[in-house]
Amino acid sequence: MRLLLIEDERSLACALETILSDKGCLVETVYDGKEALRAASAGGYDAIVLDLMLPKEDGFSVLKKIRKSGDVTPILILSARAEVEDRIQGLDHGADDYLTKPFDPQELWARIRAMTRRQARLPDSLLSLGNTVLNRSTHELSSKHGSHILSNKEYRMMELLMIQPARMVTLDRLREVVWTGEENVDSSVIWTYISYLRKKLKALESNISIIAIRNTGYSLEVGDDT
Repeated sequence: MRLLLIEDERSLACALETILSDKGCLVETVYDGKEALRAASAGGYDAIVLDLMLPKEDGFSVLKKIRKSGDVTPILILSARAEVEDRIQGLDHGADDYLTKPFDPQELWARIRAMTRRQARLPDSLLSLGNTVLNRSTHELSSKHGSHILSNKEYRMMELLMIQPARMVTLDRLREVVWTGEENVDSSVIWTYISYLRKKLKALESNISIIAIRNTGYSLEVGDDT
């Protein structure tokens, strides 16, 4: 399991890294809100552990921006803020669970396991089109011919296209969701990622194609099963 740990108290972060690494997790740690958003946008995590009292950008703001970007990675808030209002706010903003400090390491690990299991069982965690499936929990794109784990940007693009396959996704919408917070993203950059996805679809012998509408956007088209 690959985890993103967002915790500004370095001694606690180090202890958490040890606890979670001993459980077989690969842990990446960041210490402020801006670095948290950068790391989350890179994607590929199975779960995120998020403190609320962070420098540069607070945890609630980080949580809202992650969810606004379309990222459905399970998030556990781990915070000293124990008021009921804080818990409600965290859950309302899209957190999957809330654990207060101090905490028992075994309970933390149990909650992480539980929320990742729940995510994998959600009915809408799978998007299917033609002979191709996108797993929204694992970011895996698959067909009967194989599978690929998508990068975070590839995943966000593919998810947007598969949610409403007959509808065109505009370049502006792709910039808004896939390149959240990044300015002046050229259409050639978007085309590059579209090219990556097309290559993966071809390797999977997928019967769905990404159709370009010049200078406007992209949509999906389903052909014959291969």
